This record gives sequence, C-alpha cells and structure tokens, in this order.
Amino acid sequence: MNRREFLGAAATAVGGHNKKSGAESRSGLSLALKGRKNSGIKRWDVITIGNLSRNRYWGESEDRGVRSAICSCTVISGDGFHIMVDPSLKDEKAMATELDRRTGLNLDEIDVVFITHQHGDHHFGLKHFPKAKWLAGAEVAAGLNKSERYGKPIVPADDSLFEAVEILSTPGHTMDHRSLRFDCKGLSVIIAGDAVATQDFWVERMGYFNAVDFDLSARTMNKIASIADIVVPGHDNHFLCL
Repeated sequence: MNRREFLGAAATAVGGHNKKSGAESRSGLSLALKGRKNSGIKRWDVITIGNLSRNRYWGESEDRGVRSAICSCTVISGDGFHIMVDPSLKDEKAMATELDRRTGLNLDEIDVVFITHQHGDHHFGLKHFPKAKWLAGAEVAAGLNKSERYGKPIVPADDSLFEAVEILSTPGHTMDHRSLRFDCKGLSVIIAGDAVATQDFWVERMGYFNAVDFDLSARTMNKIASIADIVVPGHDNHFLCL
C-alpha cells in the first residue's frame, strides 16, 4: 500500500467512524476504529523510516548484517508538547535536518525523548536533545544510566506521558521493552519500537532474530493488534492494522 492508498483508506475509515455507521464504504472496506477523536494529540510524524541490518523476508541470512540498522523515529505533538520516540541518527546535523524536513521543528523544541529499549540503534541521537527530558521504562532507564554513556540521567516512566500517551509493556524483543499508544483523530496509534520489527514480521507474528522470547513476541503482537488502528514498527514505515 503506497502513501496515497494508505491515506485514502484511513480517511475512509475516519469518515465511517465519524458517521458511526456499520455500513461498508464505497470501497467495500468497513473498519471498527479503536481510537478516540478528542485526545489532546494533534498530530504525529515519522521522522526517519527505519531499516533492518538483515531481513529474512528479503532472503538475507540472519548470521550477519548486510547494512547499518536505522530505527524508525517518530514525533508525537499535543497541546504544548512534542515527544520524540527513539532518536535514530548519530549525526546531529542529519537529525536536525530530518526533524525540520518532517515537522518544521528544531532540536530545542522537543520536550521529551522516549526510548523504547536499550539497543543502541534506538538512542543513537539522544545526545542531540540536551534540553529535553529523557524518559524510558524503569528497567531501560536503569540500564542506560548504569552505563553512564550520556552524562545526564534518563528518568523512569511506566504510566503515561502528558496524560495523553500510554506507556505499554510489550515484552518479547527484550523483556523490558516499552511501546507508546495514543489516540489521534479517531485512530489508535501504537509506536511499537522493536515489538514489531517490520510489516513482514508483523504478518507472520515473528520476532526479529535477536528477540529474547519468540512466543512472547507473538503474544505481544496479538495484543497490539487488538488495540491499534495504525502501527509504527521499529524498522519500517507505518501501516494500517487491518
């Protein structure tokens, strides 16, 4: 599904949601949406679309990487705040350029940076946001703080952000993995991190090769499927959860 088809399907779904009708749309697609219209979240934007270092669904061996991994990075914007999830780029200029290109924001306008888990590709760009508050689940925060890598504490957070974004426990890829869920314009959106590696892994309910528990990964994806309309995976573009 390309971007135009994605937006068209989402618009059709929202239209049906607003009408509160069970009838099928003109396209024949009928969706029961899971999100709330009035949530305090104004918009969300994917800053970088991630990629895996190796992808079994492309016929690549999982024994070694064939490219540098980049994680998907997302900004959630609400009433008076901007949250960045998993800052992906090591180079500060590149991070600033992509943030401006996708949102018009500069680095200093990010209020909170949230890290989904401890794997390095999900916090490469953390140091570019010294004025922001750095947050992660309690275990992730403790692990990163113990490393003393950044010289500034990462604060544990396991409930919600600005009362508009839920922090979900999504174990399997790592046991202490966290994802974020919020409602925007009637859609329930989950920033999954590596709880969902890519759409291909999602379809198969398959954890990435370095997941600590593959059965738990599959159960976590089923949990996400039950509450999400849109999923932003850790290393791919966002997709509709149909």
